Amino acid sequence: MATSDGNDHRGHATVDTACPLDCPDSCSLSVTIEHGKLTGIDGSTRQAETNGYICGKVRRFDRRVYSDDRILRPAIRQGPKGQSRPKFKDVTWDEALEQVATRLTEVRERWGGEAILPFSYGGSNGLVSQDTSDAALFRRLGASRLSRTVCAAPTRTAARTLYGEMPSITPSDYTHSQLIVVWGANPSESGIHLVPYIREAQRKGATLVVIDPRQTKLALKADIHLPVRPGTDLPVALALHRHLFEHGLADTTFLDEHARGSERLRLRADAWPIGRAAEVAGIDATALEEVADLYARKSPAVIRCGWGLERNRNGGSAALAVLALPAVAGKFGVRGGGYSMSNLNAWPIDRERWIGAEESPTRAVNMNHLGRALFECQAPPIKALFVYNCNPVATMPDQNAVARGLSRDDLFTVVFDQVRTDTAAYADIILPATTFLETYDVAKGYGPISLQLVQPAIDTVGEARPNVEVFADLAARLGLVDTWSANTEAEALLQITNMMPNEIRIPLHEAGTATPPMGAAPIQFVDVQPRTADKKIELFNEALDDETPEGLYVFQPDPASDDYPLALISPATSRTICSTLGELQSEPAAVEMHVDDAVERDLSNGDTVRLFNDQGEVHCLVKVTDRIRKGTISLPKGLWRKSTLNGSTANALVPDTLTDIGGGACFNDARVQAERVLAASYKGRDVTLTVSAATAPRAH
Repeated sequence: MATSDGNDHRGHATVDTACPLDCPDSCSLSVTIEHGKLTGIDGSTRQAETNGYICGKVRRFDRRVYSDDRILRPAIRQGPKGQSRPKFKDVTWDEALEQVATRLTEVRERWGGEAILPFSYGGSNGLVSQDTSDAALFRRLGASRLSRTVCAAPTRTAARTLYGEMPSITPSDYTHSQLIVVWGANPSESGIHLVPYIREAQRKGATLVVIDPRQTKLALKADIHLPVRPGTDLPVALALHRHLFEHGLADTTFLDEHARGSERLRLRADAWPIGRAAEVAGIDATALEEVADLYARKSPAVIRCGWGLERNRNGGSAALAVLALPAVAGKFGVRGGGYSMSNLNAWPIDRERWIGAEESPTRAVNMNHLGRALFECQAPPIKALFVYNCNPVATMPDQNAVARGLSRDDLFTVVFDQVRTDTAAYADIILPATTFLETYDVAKGYGPISLQLVQPAIDTVGEARPNVEVFADLAARLGLVDTWSANTEAEALLQITNMMPNEIRIPLHEAGTATPPMGAAPIQFVDVQPRTADKKIELFNEALDDETPEGLYVFQPDPASDDYPLALISPATSRTICSTLGELQSEPAAVEMHVDDAVERDLSNGDTVRLFNDQGEVHCLVKVTDRIRKGTISLPKGLWRKSTLNGSTANALVPDTLTDIGGGACFNDARVQAERVLAASYKGRDVTLTVSAATAPRAH
C-alpha cells in the first residue's frame, strides 16, 4: 500500500487501487484519505489507456460509502416484507449467520439442496469477490445453479460461436482506424475512455458511424447516424452482408482460408436487400447504402459491438451478424481493424482451479425468470434465496412478478449488500458488505486488457465484511470446510494470484498491474487467433441453428400492437452503473419521448405520464426531445423504485421472454402505451394520481 506519509491511514495518505465496477475500462485510481476516511478519488496513470481521469460516478463514490442507506450491521426483519420503509432489528454477525446456517440446513434437509437458489451477478466484482468461497459453498450445498444471463449472454454466445471469444482490439488502436462503427454502444456514458481515441481518429480523417435508436452524444459527432428501431439491428447487419456478397466485395480468399459457413450466412442474408432492411429498421436507405460502401472501401475499419443490440428477441443473431462483418469484408490483420466487444477472456486464468469444488449437476435457473421461478419451480420449489452482488427488484425483467415472489411468507431471503436496496425490503436477514474501497480484489478490464490489484484504501464502514470472509464463515458453520481454504480476502488474493502464470503473478504483486502474454493491444489474426476447435471462424453453427426457435439470422418481427405501439428502451446513463448508485437519485425520473409522440398524446415537457401494458404501469415525468426516434421512448436503466411516482420502473413493463440465443433478457421488447396524468404528488411510493378522462385507463 502506497501512502504519502507512511502512517498507514492514521494521517493523510494516498492509496493506489483500481475500479472493479461494471464498466469496460477498469480505471486505475488514486484514493486520498484522512485518518482512515475517504476524502477524494481521482484517476492514476498506472492503467495507461484510462490515462489518469475517471468518470463522475466513481469520483463521487463517497456518496455511497457514507450514505444514509449504507447497511452498517446485520439485521433481522421485523414485520411484513416489501414495505417502503421496512423495519429491521440489528443483531450481531454471529446471531445472523447462525440463523442463516440454521435455515439453510432446514431447507436442505426437508426439500433438498436445489430448494436453495444463490442469486448474484458479478459485473462489479473482481476475481476475489465473486465465484470463490461463494461458489464453493453453494456447490457443496447442492444448490440450484444460476444462469447469469441478464446481460452479455447473447453477445458472449455469438463471440464464442464465431471466434471462440478471441480477444478484441483495445481503445487505443482506434486511432489507427479509417472507419469506426459504434453499434449499440454509448461510450460517452459507459466506457468513457474510448471516446478520446475516437475523436483523435476523426481528427486524423476517420469516418464515424453510430447505429442507435437515440441521438447519443457520440451520434451528434458522427458522420452518419442510423437511428434504427429497437430490435432491427439484425436485418441492417444482414443487408450489409448481402451488399458485400452481391457486389463482389466479400473477401473470399480470407473466408476460404479462415472461415466455415459463409455460404449459409450468404443465403440467410440474401433475404435482406438494403431497401427492405431500411424500411423495417425505419432508416434512410441511401444512408444505409452509404455505410455499406464505406465499410467495403475503407480500411482499417473497426466495429464496436455493444450490448444494446442484444436486448431483444433477435439479439443473439444480431450480434452474430454484426461480429461476422469483419470476416466477410476482410478487415482483420491490421492495427485498428476488426471488432471490439469484451476482453474478459483475454487472460490464461481458470476460475475452476481455485474454487475447489466441482459444479453440481443441479437444475439451472435463468435469472431473467426469477419472478416465475419463485412460483413455478417444481421438485423442489425454491424455499431459500441468497442475494448478493445484485439487486433483482431493480434489474430483473417483469418486476411485479419478482416482487410478488419475494413477498412469499414461506421464502427465506438473505440480502448481502452495501446499501439498503429495493430487494433488501423483502429480506428476512440483511448483511452489510464492503465496497471495493474497503477490500482486496483483482479487477479485470474488458475494454483495455488490464489486470490490476485492488486494495483497501479506507477503514471499513460499520461492521461490513467482504464476500470471501462471509461465505467462508458460513461454510464453516455448515460443516463444509474441506474445499475453500482462504478465510479472508487477503488470503484469497494470495491463493488466487499464486495460481496464475509467473508472467502475470509477479508484475501483479510487484507493480499492481499485469499485461497478458499477447500484449496490451493485440492485432486480430496477427497476435491472436480464433479459439475455436479448428482455429477457424464459424459463421454458421448447425447445432446452434437447430436450437434457435426460428433459426440463426432469422428476423422475428416487432411485438408492437395497436394497444401498445411504443418501444420502451432503458439505456445506461452517467448516473448509475447498472443499478449501483441508483439510491442517490433524488428527483423523479423522466421518460424521453419524441415530440411527435408527445403531441399525439397531448403531452408537454414536465407533464406526468402513465406508461402501461398488460404487465404493469409506471408513472413518471415526461421529457420531450428530438434526440430519440419517433415510436421509441426511453426510461433510464438502473432506476430504483423511489425514482418514479408509483414505485415501479421500466422493468415492470419488460417481458421475461428470452433472446433467440444465449437466454438473455429482452428489455427492449417492452411495448407500451402512454397517457397523460393531470395531477400527481411525489412522496416516494405514496402517490396520488388522476388520469385524464379523455385517456382513462382500460381495465387489465
